[in-house]
Amino acid sequence: MEFFISILVSGIAVGGQYALIAIGYTMVYGILRLINFAHGDVFMAAGLMGIYFSSSLPLYLALPLVVVITIALGFAIERAAYEPLFSAPRMSVMISAIGVSYLIQNTATYVTGGQPMSYPALPLLSDTVTIAGTPTKWVVLLTPFLVLALVFALSLMINRTKVGMAMRAVAKDFETSQLMGIKLNAIISLTFVIGSALAAVGSILYFTNYPAIVPTSGAMPGLKAFVAAVFGGIGSIPGAVIGSFIIGICENLIKSTHYTIFSDAFTFALLIIILVFKPTGLFGEKATQKV
Repeated sequence: MEFFISILVSGIAVGGQYALIAIGYTMVYGILRLINFAHGDVFMAAGLMGIYFSSSLPLYLALPLVVVITIALGFAIERAAYEPLFSAPRMSVMISAIGVSYLIQNTATYVTGGQPMSYPALPLLSDTVTIAGTPTKWVVLLTPFLVLALVFALSLMINRTKVGMAMRAVAKDFETSQLMGIKLNAIISLTFVIGSALAAVGSILYFTNYPAIVPTSGAMPGLKAFVAAVFGGIGSIPGAVIGSFIIGICENLIKSTHYTIFSDAFTFALLIIILVFKPTGLFGEKATQKV
């Protein structure tokens, strides 16, 4: 029983870290109908920035600076690689996203030399506590609560503010919202800013628990977060969060068995099953084609 509780807690923590990435995917898709394949690499870049900034600055300055620079990176990507292609075919935007992904990875390889980098130990988060007879880090316990608090704040912003109303309008009808005077570029940029900020927070939590970072470290968490967004219903923030928690828990349960090698395969097998039997995901709405 104690072992099961430790696996469950760890799975919820991993799911929470995936959720912070998945929200970025689902928000961008909800407004632009675009899968931002570079989002996982922004997450990785935030981890590398945490290493470099913490080596020359105190942590109380380094970590907020990571969030700010990651937001700036997400904003720059949107303006340079996506905004010029809003009126282009969707395939062009997707190819641009893949190009940005490889650009970030290769830049990280150039900066680090391709060598694994160690994330710094963070006070409190990196400390160990015993739960159900099993030692675990505080970050594992705090992650679900922090994720739920961020999701609650995001939901309030989307549902209770004028900016959130504008975001929902753009997600519902891109063309009509523009005719009603909503500044599309500002709303789209804000979406990327929010997604990048959450990815930065997610990187701090994730790499505190998995401290080795290489230029491809964002690829697998990014893909799993994408699967979580599709599983929950891409375009739905609650769906992305619930999908992330389910995948995190299942992944850790599989890792606790003799079939640990199939933990990644399970995630993508789940994606295939969802696409075959329920393409809209658990909470996704069936899209209607306008003619």
